[in-house]
Amino acid sequence: MSRSLRRLLVAVGAVLSPALAQAGDAATILQAPVREMPSAESSASAASAASAAARRWVAVPVVTARLTARDIGLVINAADPYSVAVGEHYARRRGLGEEQVLRVDLPVVPALDRDAFLALRSAIDARFGPEVQALALAWTAPYAVECHSITGALALGLTDGLCARSCASTPRSVLFNDGSARPFDRHRVRPSMLLAARSIDQGRALIDRGVAADGALRRDPTGATALFVEGTDVARGVRARLYPPSGRFTPSGVEVVVARGDALAATPRVVVAQTGSVRLDAPGPIDWAPGGLGDHVTSFGGALLGTHGQGTVLDWLEAGATASHGTVSEPCNHPQKFPHPQVLLLNYLQGATALEAYWRSVAWPLQSLFVGEPLAAPFAPAGAGVWMPFAPIRFEPAAASATEGAR
Repeated sequence: MSRSLRRLLVAVGAVLSPALAQAGDAATILQAPVREMPSAESSASAASAASAAARRWVAVPVVTARLTARDIGLVINAADPYSVAVGEHYARRRGLGEEQVLRVDLPVVPALDRDAFLALRSAIDARFGPEVQALALAWTAPYAVECHSITGALALGLTDGLCARSCASTPRSVLFNDGSARPFDRHRVRPSMLLAARSIDQGRALIDRGVAADGALRRDPTGATALFVEGTDVARGVRARLYPPSGRFTPSGVEVVVARGDALAATPRVVVAQTGSVRLDAPGPIDWAPGGLGDHVTSFGGALLGTHGQGTVLDWLEAGATASHGTVSEPCNHPQKFPHPQVLLLNYLQGATALEAYWRSVAWPLQSLFVGEPLAAPFAPAGAGVWMPFAPIRFEPAAASATEGAR
Protein backbone atom coordinates (compact mmCIF):
# COMPACT_ATOMS: atom_id res chain seq x y z
CA MET A 1 0.00 0.00 0.00
CA SER A 2 1.41 3.43 -0.95
CA ARG A 3 2.11 6.07 1.71
CA SER A 4 -0.46 8.47 0.20
CA LEU A 5 -3.19 5.79 0.15
CA ARG A 6 -2.36 4.86 3.74
CA ARG A 7 -2.75 8.51 4.78
CA LEU A 8 -6.10 8.63 2.98
CA LEU A 9 -7.38 5.52 4.76
CA VAL A 10 -6.25 6.86 8.12
CA ALA A 11 -8.18 10.06 7.37
CA VAL A 12 -11.30 8.08 6.55
CA GLY A 13 -10.87 6.09 9.74
CA ALA A 14 -10.67 9.30 11.72
CA VAL A 15 -14.15 10.11 10.46
CA LEU A 16 -15.72 6.68 10.68
CA SER A 17 -14.36 5.48 14.00
CA PRO A 18 -13.87 8.35 16.49
CA ALA A 19 -16.34 10.85 15.01
CA LEU A 20 -19.18 8.34 14.85
CA ALA A 21 -18.28 6.56 18.08
CA GLN A 22 -19.98 8.83 20.58
CA ALA A 23 -21.47 5.84 22.41
CA GLY A 24 -18.49 3.48 22.31
CA ASP A 25 -18.07 0.61 19.90
CA ALA A 26 -20.72 -1.87 18.81
CA ALA A 27 -19.17 -4.69 20.79
CA THR A 28 -19.67 -2.73 24.01
CA ILE A 29 -23.28 -1.92 23.19
CA LEU A 30 -24.19 -5.50 22.33
CA GLN A 31 -22.18 -7.30 24.96
CA ALA A 32 -24.88 -7.20 27.68
CA PRO A 33 -27.60 -9.68 26.65
CA VAL A 34 -31.33 -9.05 26.85
CA ARG A 35 -32.15 -11.61 29.52
CA GLU A 36 -35.92 -11.44 29.34
CA MET A 37 -38.65 -10.24 27.04
CA PRO A 38 -39.80 -6.66 27.63
CA SER A 39 -42.97 -6.38 29.67
CA ALA A 40 -46.15 -6.69 27.64
CA GLU A 41 -47.43 -3.66 29.54
CA SER A 42 -44.56 -1.50 28.30
CA SER A 43 -45.66 1.53 26.33
CA ALA A 44 -44.57 1.43 22.68
CA SER A 45 -44.37 5.22 22.63
CA ALA A 46 -42.21 5.27 25.77
CA ALA A 47 -39.89 2.64 24.27
CA SER A 48 -39.69 4.68 21.08
CA ALA A 49 -38.84 7.86 22.97
CA ALA A 50 -36.17 6.09 25.00
CA SER A 51 -34.57 4.56 21.92
CA ALA A 52 -34.59 7.86 20.06
CA ALA A 53 -32.89 9.61 22.97
CA ALA A 54 -30.11 7.00 22.99
CA ARG A 55 -29.33 7.09 19.25
CA ARG A 56 -25.68 7.80 18.74
CA TRP A 57 -23.23 6.36 16.26
CA VAL A 58 -21.07 3.37 17.10
CA ALA A 59 -17.58 2.67 15.81
CA VAL A 60 -16.82 0.29 12.96
CA PRO A 61 -13.49 -0.53 11.33
CA VAL A 62 -12.50 1.19 8.12
CA VAL A 63 -13.23 -1.02 5.11
CA THR A 64 -10.24 -1.16 2.77
CA ALA A 65 -11.09 -4.21 0.64
CA ARG A 66 -13.93 -6.61 -0.07
CA LEU A 67 -14.53 -10.19 -1.11
CA THR A 68 -14.57 -10.77 -4.87
CA ALA A 69 -15.52 -13.70 -7.09
CA ARG A 70 -12.02 -15.18 -6.87
CA ASP A 71 -12.51 -15.59 -3.08
CA ILE A 72 -15.75 -17.59 -3.32
CA GLY A 73 -16.30 -21.34 -3.15
CA LEU A 74 -19.63 -22.51 -4.54
CA VAL A 75 -21.34 -25.64 -3.15
CA ILE A 76 -24.01 -27.32 -5.32
CA ASN A 77 -26.27 -30.16 -4.17
CA ALA A 78 -26.38 -32.54 -7.12
CA ALA A 79 -29.48 -34.22 -5.63
CA ASP A 80 -31.51 -31.00 -5.87
CA PRO A 81 -32.64 -29.66 -9.30
CA TYR A 82 -33.00 -26.16 -7.82
CA SER A 83 -29.44 -26.26 -6.55
CA VAL A 84 -28.01 -27.44 -9.86
CA ALA A 85 -29.85 -24.82 -11.93
CA VAL A 86 -29.23 -21.90 -9.57
CA GLY A 87 -25.65 -22.93 -8.80
CA GLU A 88 -24.69 -23.20 -12.44
CA HIS A 89 -26.28 -19.80 -13.10
CA TYR A 90 -24.24 -18.31 -10.24
CA ALA A 91 -21.01 -19.81 -11.53
CA ARG A 92 -21.66 -18.31 -14.97
CA ARG A 93 -22.67 -14.86 -13.73
CA ARG A 94 -19.76 -14.54 -11.33
CA GLY A 95 -17.22 -16.23 -13.61
CA LEU A 96 -16.23 -18.94 -11.15
CA GLY A 97 -13.71 -21.53 -12.26
CA GLU A 98 -14.41 -25.24 -11.92
CA GLU A 99 -11.85 -25.40 -9.10
CA GLN A 100 -14.15 -23.09 -7.12
CA VAL A 101 -17.14 -25.45 -7.32
CA LEU A 102 -17.91 -28.43 -5.07
CA ARG A 103 -20.74 -30.83 -5.93
CA VAL A 104 -22.17 -32.90 -3.09
CA ASP A 105 -25.19 -35.13 -2.48
CA LEU A 106 -27.34 -33.87 0.36
CA PRO A 107 -30.85 -34.76 1.49
CA VAL A 108 -33.28 -31.99 0.53
CA VAL A 109 -34.68 -31.54 4.03
CA PRO A 110 -35.05 -28.51 6.33
CA ALA A 111 -32.36 -29.65 8.80
CA LEU A 112 -29.33 -31.88 8.48
CA ASP A 113 -28.43 -34.23 11.30
CA ARG A 114 -24.99 -34.00 12.85
CA ASP A 115 -23.43 -36.81 10.82
CA ALA A 116 -24.60 -35.40 7.46
CA PHE A 117 -23.35 -31.98 8.45
CA LEU A 118 -19.92 -33.24 9.47
CA ALA A 119 -19.61 -35.06 6.15
CA LEU A 120 -20.51 -31.84 4.30
CA ARG A 121 -17.99 -29.81 6.25
CA SER A 122 -15.28 -32.41 5.62
CA ALA A 123 -16.01 -32.31 1.88
CA ILE A 124 -15.74 -28.51 1.88
CA ASP A 125 -12.45 -28.55 3.77
CA ALA A 126 -11.03 -31.21 1.44
CA ARG A 127 -12.07 -29.35 -1.72
CA PHE A 128 -11.16 -25.76 -0.96
CA GLY A 129 -7.80 -24.38 0.01
CA PRO A 130 -6.89 -21.09 1.68
CA GLU A 131 -7.68 -19.11 -1.47
CA VAL A 132 -11.40 -19.65 -0.75
CA GLN A 133 -12.42 -17.14 1.90
CA ALA A 134 -16.22 -17.53 1.86
CA LEU A 135 -18.94 -19.81 0.52
CA ALA A 136 -22.08 -19.56 -1.58
CA LEU A 137 -24.49 -22.44 -0.88
CA ALA A 138 -26.76 -23.00 -3.88
CA TRP A 139 -29.94 -24.32 -2.30
CA THR A 140 -32.96 -23.41 -0.20
CA ALA A 141 -32.96 -26.55 1.96
CA PRO A 142 -31.29 -27.70 4.12
CA TYR A 143 -31.17 -24.39 5.99
CA ALA A 144 -30.44 -25.77 9.46
CA VAL A 145 -28.27 -28.28 11.30
CA GLU A 146 -30.31 -29.45 14.25
CA CYS A 147 -31.20 -26.03 15.77
CA HIS A 148 -28.17 -24.22 14.28
CA SER A 149 -28.38 -22.40 10.97
CA ILE A 150 -26.38 -24.11 8.26
CA THR A 151 -24.47 -20.87 7.59
CA GLY A 152 -23.64 -20.44 11.28
CA ALA A 153 -22.64 -24.08 11.72
CA LEU A 154 -20.34 -24.16 8.68
CA ALA A 155 -18.47 -21.09 9.88
CA LEU A 156 -18.40 -21.58 13.64
CA GLY A 157 -19.22 -25.24 14.28
CA LEU A 158 -21.86 -26.80 16.53
CA THR A 159 -22.42 -25.83 20.16
CA ASP A 160 -23.43 -28.63 22.51
CA GLY A 161 -26.49 -27.77 24.55
CA LEU A 162 -27.79 -25.05 22.25
CA CYS A 163 -30.84 -27.03 21.19
CA ALA A 164 -31.86 -27.61 24.81
CA ARG A 165 -31.54 -23.87 25.57
CA SER A 166 -31.91 -22.01 22.29
CA CYS A 167 -32.66 -18.75 24.10
CA ALA A 168 -29.31 -18.82 25.86
CA SER A 169 -26.32 -16.77 24.81
CA THR A 170 -24.03 -18.32 22.22
CA PRO A 171 -20.33 -17.77 21.50
CA ARG A 172 -19.45 -14.37 20.13
CA SER A 173 -18.46 -14.44 16.47
CA VAL A 174 -14.90 -13.56 15.59
CA LEU A 175 -16.34 -11.80 12.53
CA PHE A 176 -18.54 -9.39 14.50
CA ASN A 177 -17.51 -5.79 13.77
CA ASP A 178 -14.36 -7.13 12.12
CA GLY A 179 -13.09 -5.29 9.07
CA SER A 180 -10.97 -7.99 7.43
CA ALA A 181 -11.80 -9.01 3.87
CA ARG A 182 -9.79 -12.23 4.40
CA PRO A 183 -11.81 -14.06 7.07
CA PHE A 184 -10.27 -17.46 6.42
CA ASP A 185 -6.73 -16.09 6.42
CA ARG A 186 -7.32 -14.15 9.62
CA HIS A 187 -9.68 -16.38 11.60
CA ARG A 188 -9.77 -19.76 9.78
CA VAL A 189 -13.50 -19.10 9.28
CA ARG A 190 -15.44 -19.15 6.01
CA PRO A 191 -18.70 -17.19 6.29
CA SER A 192 -21.40 -18.38 3.91
CA MET A 193 -24.65 -17.25 2.36
CA LEU A 194 -27.53 -19.30 0.99
CA LEU A 195 -28.66 -18.68 -2.60
CA ALA A 196 -32.24 -19.46 -1.63
CA ALA A 197 -35.55 -18.60 -3.28
CA ARG A 198 -39.03 -20.02 -3.80
CA SER A 199 -38.34 -21.08 -7.39
CA ILE A 200 -35.50 -21.48 -9.86
CA ASP A 201 -36.62 -18.34 -11.69
CA GLN A 202 -36.59 -16.34 -8.46
CA GLY A 203 -33.17 -17.75 -7.57
CA ARG A 204 -31.73 -16.70 -10.90
CA ALA A 205 -33.33 -13.26 -10.59
CA LEU A 206 -31.77 -12.86 -7.13
CA ILE A 207 -28.34 -13.60 -8.57
CA ASP A 208 -28.90 -11.18 -11.44
CA ARG A 209 -29.89 -8.43 -8.98
CA GLY A 210 -26.72 -8.99 -7.03
CA VAL A 211 -24.47 -8.84 -10.08
CA ALA A 212 -26.25 -5.72 -11.39
CA ALA A 213 -25.81 -4.02 -8.01
CA ASP A 214 -22.00 -4.02 -8.09
CA GLY A 215 -20.85 -0.41 -7.83
CA ALA A 216 -24.28 0.93 -8.84
CA LEU A 217 -24.65 3.26 -5.85
CA ARG A 218 -21.02 4.22 -6.03
CA ARG A 219 -21.73 5.57 -9.50
CA ASP A 220 -25.11 7.12 -8.65
CA PRO A 221 -26.29 7.08 -5.02
CA THR A 222 -28.93 9.76 -5.64
CA GLY A 223 -31.96 9.33 -3.42
CA ALA A 224 -30.94 6.06 -1.72
CA THR A 225 -32.52 5.57 1.70
CA ALA A 226 -31.62 3.48 4.73
CA LEU A 227 -34.94 2.95 6.51
CA PHE A 228 -35.39 1.83 10.11
CA VAL A 229 -38.99 1.27 11.12
CA GLU A 230 -40.33 1.52 14.66
CA GLY A 231 -43.47 -0.51 15.28
CA THR A 232 -45.89 -1.24 18.10
CA ASP A 233 -44.55 -4.76 18.75
CA VAL A 234 -42.41 -4.02 21.80
CA ALA A 235 -40.71 -7.43 22.05
CA ARG A 236 -39.69 -7.42 18.38
CA GLY A 237 -38.74 -3.75 18.56
CA VAL A 238 -35.70 -4.49 20.71
CA ARG A 239 -33.35 -3.18 17.99
CA ALA A 240 -34.91 0.27 17.97
CA ARG A 241 -32.44 1.46 20.60
CA LEU A 242 -29.64 0.54 18.19
CA TYR A 243 -31.08 2.45 15.23
CA PRO A 244 -28.84 5.25 13.94
CA PRO A 245 -29.74 8.93 14.11
CA SER A 246 -31.73 10.30 11.20
CA GLY A 247 -29.79 12.38 8.72
CA ARG A 248 -27.74 12.24 5.55
CA PHE A 249 -24.34 10.87 4.60
CA THR A 250 -22.12 12.92 2.33
CA PRO A 251 -20.79 12.66 -0.28
CA SER A 252 -22.87 9.55 -1.00
CA GLY A 253 -26.18 11.32 -0.33
CA VAL A 254 -27.66 8.28 1.42
CA GLU A 255 -30.52 9.37 3.64
CA VAL A 256 -31.00 7.67 7.03
CA VAL A 257 -34.66 7.67 8.06
CA VAL A 258 -36.17 6.39 11.30
CA ALA A 259 -39.91 6.16 10.77
CA ARG A 260 -43.08 4.62 12.11
CA GLY A 261 -46.00 2.82 10.52
CA ASP A 262 -46.25 1.73 6.89
CA ALA A 263 -43.12 3.56 5.76
CA LEU A 264 -41.53 0.81 3.70
CA ALA A 265 -43.74 0.96 0.63
CA ALA A 266 -43.67 4.77 0.68
CA THR A 267 -39.89 5.15 0.84
CA PRO A 268 -37.88 5.76 -2.36
CA ARG A 269 -34.81 3.71 -3.31
CA VAL A 270 -34.44 1.59 -0.19
CA VAL A 271 -30.91 0.26 0.21
CA VAL A 272 -31.31 -1.02 3.79
CA ALA A 273 -34.61 -1.73 5.55
CA GLN A 274 -35.01 -3.08 9.06
CA THR A 275 -38.20 -3.57 11.04
CA GLY A 276 -39.37 -5.16 14.27
CA SER A 277 -42.38 -7.22 13.23
CA VAL A 278 -43.66 -10.76 12.84
CA ARG A 279 -43.46 -10.49 9.04
CA LEU A 280 -42.51 -8.19 6.19
CA ASP A 281 -45.15 -5.49 6.44
CA ALA A 282 -45.45 -3.46 3.25
CA PRO A 283 -48.89 -2.62 1.82
CA GLY A 284 -47.47 -2.12 -1.66
CA PRO A 285 -44.40 -2.76 -3.83
CA ILE A 286 -41.03 -1.73 -2.41
CA ASP A 287 -38.82 0.63 -4.39
CA TRP A 288 -35.44 -1.03 -3.87
CA ALA A 289 -32.15 0.59 -4.70
CA PRO A 290 -29.62 -1.79 -6.28
CA GLY A 291 -28.42 -4.35 -3.77
CA GLY A 292 -31.15 -3.67 -1.21
CA LEU A 293 -30.90 -5.44 2.17
CA GLY A 294 -33.96 -6.08 4.32
CA ASP A 295 -34.78 -8.04 7.48
CA HIS A 296 -37.17 -8.15 10.42
CA VAL A 297 -36.92 -9.38 14.02
CA THR A 298 -39.00 -12.51 14.58
CA SER A 299 -38.24 -15.95 15.95
CA PHE A 300 -38.32 -18.07 12.80
CA GLY A 301 -37.46 -15.78 9.90
CA GLY A 302 -34.79 -18.27 8.82
CA ALA A 303 -37.12 -21.29 8.93
CA LEU A 304 -37.71 -21.04 5.21
CA LEU A 305 -40.66 -23.44 4.99
CA GLY A 306 -42.71 -20.85 6.89
CA THR A 307 -44.49 -23.42 9.05
CA HIS A 308 -44.40 -21.22 12.19
CA GLY A 309 -46.86 -18.64 10.90
CA GLN A 310 -44.18 -15.94 10.71
CA GLY A 311 -42.68 -14.13 7.77
CA THR A 312 -39.37 -15.45 6.48
CA VAL A 313 -36.30 -14.29 4.65
CA LEU A 314 -37.88 -15.50 1.41
CA ASP A 315 -40.59 -12.85 1.71
CA TRP A 316 -37.92 -10.15 1.54
CA LEU A 317 -36.21 -11.75 -1.45
CA GLU A 318 -39.49 -12.26 -3.28
CA ALA A 319 -40.23 -8.57 -2.66
CA GLY A 320 -36.99 -7.64 -4.44
CA ALA A 321 -34.30 -7.50 -1.73
CA THR A 322 -30.86 -8.84 -2.61
CA ALA A 323 -30.02 -10.29 0.82
CA SER A 324 -31.65 -10.87 4.18
CA HIS A 325 -31.29 -12.53 7.59
CA GLY A 326 -33.44 -14.67 9.86
CA THR A 327 -33.05 -17.14 12.73
CA VAL A 328 -33.86 -20.83 12.32
CA SER A 329 -34.72 -21.65 15.95
CA GLU A 330 -36.20 -19.69 18.86
CA PRO A 331 -33.57 -17.07 19.77
CA CYS A 332 -35.69 -14.94 22.12
CA ASN A 333 -35.12 -11.27 21.50
CA HIS A 334 -31.41 -10.97 22.22
CA PRO A 335 -30.28 -8.11 19.96
CA GLN A 336 -26.97 -9.94 19.58
CA LYS A 337 -28.75 -12.60 17.49
CA PHE A 338 -29.97 -10.11 14.89
CA PRO A 339 -28.12 -7.67 12.60
CA HIS A 340 -26.95 -4.54 14.39
CA PRO A 341 -28.48 -1.72 12.30
CA GLN A 342 -25.49 0.61 12.41
CA VAL A 343 -22.81 -2.03 11.86
CA LEU A 344 -24.74 -3.37 8.86
CA LEU A 345 -25.27 0.06 7.33
CA LEU A 346 -21.77 1.44 7.90
CA ASN A 347 -20.10 -1.63 6.41
CA TYR A 348 -22.34 -1.65 3.34
CA LEU A 349 -21.95 2.08 2.83
CA GLN A 350 -18.16 1.73 2.81
CA GLY A 351 -18.27 -0.83 0.00
CA ALA A 352 -18.42 -4.19 1.77
CA THR A 353 -20.36 -7.01 0.14
CA ALA A 354 -23.78 -8.15 1.35
CA LEU A 355 -22.17 -11.23 2.92
CA GLU A 356 -19.57 -9.18 4.78
CA ALA A 357 -22.00 -6.49 5.96
CA TYR A 358 -24.45 -9.05 7.32
CA TRP A 359 -21.89 -11.35 8.94
CA ARG A 360 -20.09 -8.45 10.62
CA SER A 361 -23.36 -7.16 12.07
CA VAL A 362 -24.42 -10.24 14.10
CA ALA A 363 -22.60 -10.90 17.36
CA TRP A 364 -24.11 -14.33 18.08
CA PRO A 365 -24.84 -15.89 14.65
CA LEU A 366 -25.10 -19.63 15.38
CA GLN A 367 -28.87 -19.48 14.77
CA SER A 368 -28.58 -16.87 12.00
CA LEU A 369 -29.33 -17.80 8.41
CA PHE A 370 -27.75 -15.42 5.90
CA VAL A 371 -29.49 -15.55 2.54
CA GLY A 372 -28.93 -13.65 -0.71
CA GLU A 373 -26.33 -12.90 -3.35
CA PRO A 374 -23.14 -12.76 -1.30
CA LEU A 375 -21.00 -10.53 -3.53
CA ALA A 376 -23.51 -7.72 -4.11
CA ALA A 377 -21.64 -4.49 -3.29
CA PRO A 378 -23.47 -1.38 -4.54
CA PHE A 379 -21.07 1.08 -2.88
CA ALA A 380 -17.85 -0.66 -3.91
CA PRO A 381 -15.33 0.76 -6.35
CA ALA A 382 -15.25 -0.92 -9.73
CA GLY A 383 -12.89 -3.88 -10.06
CA ALA A 384 -10.64 -5.40 -7.45
CA GLY A 385 -7.73 -3.01 -7.67
CA VAL A 386 -6.79 -0.07 -5.44
CA TRP A 387 -9.52 0.65 -2.89
CA MET A 388 -10.69 4.26 -2.93
CA PRO A 389 -13.53 4.74 -0.41
CA PHE A 390 -15.75 7.79 -0.21
CA ALA A 391 -13.56 10.29 1.62
CA PRO A 392 -14.24 11.97 3.85
CA ILE A 393 -17.48 10.24 4.89
CA ARG A 394 -19.55 12.72 6.86
CA PHE A 395 -22.97 12.66 8.45
CA GLU A 396 -25.40 15.57 8.65
CA PRO A 397 -27.98 15.12 11.44
CA ALA A 398 -31.69 15.30 10.66
CA ALA A 399 -31.94 18.91 11.85
CA ALA A 400 -29.91 19.84 8.78
CA SER A 401 -31.63 17.44 6.39
CA ALA A 402 -35.26 17.65 7.54
CA THR A 403 -35.77 13.88 7.72
CA GLU A 404 -37.50 14.10 11.10
CA GLY A 405 -40.70 14.96 9.31
CA ALA A 406 -40.88 11.37 8.09
CA ARG A 407 -41.18 10.03 11.64
